[in-house]
Amino acid sequence: MNKKMREILAKIEEKTAQAKAFMTDGENKDVNKANALLDEIDELEKEYKTEERLYNKSKDKGAPTDKQIEDKHKEEKGKDSTKEFADMARKGFKVDKSMTEGTQTDGGYTVPQDIQTRINTYRESKFSLLSLVRVEKVTTNEGSRTFKKRSQQTGFTKVGEGAKVPGGSTPKFERISYKIDKYGGYFPVTNELLADSDANITNTLVEWIGDESRITANKLIIEIVKTFGAKTIDKVNPVDSIKQILNIDLGQTFKPTSAIVTNDNGLQFLDTLKDNDGKYLLQSNPADPMKMQLCAGATVIPVKVIPNSDLPNDETKIPFIIGDLNEGVVYWDRELMSIIASNIAVAGNLNAFEEDLTIYRALEREDVTARDTQAVFYCTLDTAGE
Repeated sequence: MNKKMREILAKIEEKTAQAKAFMTDGENKDVNKANALLDEIDELEKEYKTEERLYNKSKDKGAPTDKQIEDKHKEEKGKDSTKEFADMARKGFKVDKSMTEGTQTDGGYTVPQDIQTRINTYRESKFSLLSLVRVEKVTTNEGSRTFKKRSQQTGFTKVGEGAKVPGGSTPKFERISYKIDKYGGYFPVTNELLADSDANITNTLVEWIGDESRITANKLIIEIVKTFGAKTIDKVNPVDSIKQILNIDLGQTFKPTSAIVTNDNGLQFLDTLKDNDGKYLLQSNPADPMKMQLCAGATVIPVKVIPNSDLPNDETKIPFIIGDLNEGVVYWDRELMSIIASNIAVAGNLNAFEEDLTIYRALEREDVTARDTQAVFYCTLDTAGE
């Protein structure tokens, strides 16, 4: 089998998977699209047979036999798979190989259900900003939502007997739009490694992919929040600055549901604040000791911490996201994380079939937009000079 034949076979596998998806997608089932894909597959199969005939007529007599290939695979199985996997993990699985795993009986791709389940569980076991923002499931590539604008109403005007009733102001409206983008990557692994169950290769790879998804969502959310109103926290009187943001800028509309989201450096700063009696202001929540809250007089606000790796400092400035992220940000979820595995696919310069690999391809479709820019403030505290 030459490169052209492998490419054709990969296209057949991909279009078969797409056709099956159109026939099993519930309300979105589309028989016409499935039939169109099957017609394309028929043409590809004809092309494959023609290429196969040409290949057999001009095949290099020096090409390795099936026995030679089998002997090579047996030799490679003697390698230390645990060490190989560890080396690949250190490189972020960026090896010069690629792989996919196909269903041999019908040529369709396999999306193992247990992989999807474990990824979801893993994302929930780590702190994710998705737990704080509004998540809305959508079924289209783009759309919008209509909101009534805020306005200062003045009430009715006093009307004298026999006088004309004056006109009143009417509500104004605006729209928030979203447009879905696709995010993903592929992760090649040697089949020898997958065969070594003691090393728990699949679980390790799945956890890695799941964490990539969590970090992607966090980054998208943080990028949006940074476009909101910016505030500076006074290093000398930080508590007073935070109180002003809560009491005045957020006001009673958002203060009751607000929280402080910061990184490890921000936690260290808040954890050293004391009142005039020397008591620490950052305390555990009596109702839930695992949760923290900043207590300063009548102000009590929850504190949530993200690792520095996910929410880094801007040079000497510590980030503090203050407000109600559920009201401020929307995560539009078009398609949850999906994983496809294949052992015959071609990706770039990699050939899974030829190099005995399995490639996991992870994809998700999403968008993050502002919902209410008055609900959240991106604040910083400059520690320069310390």
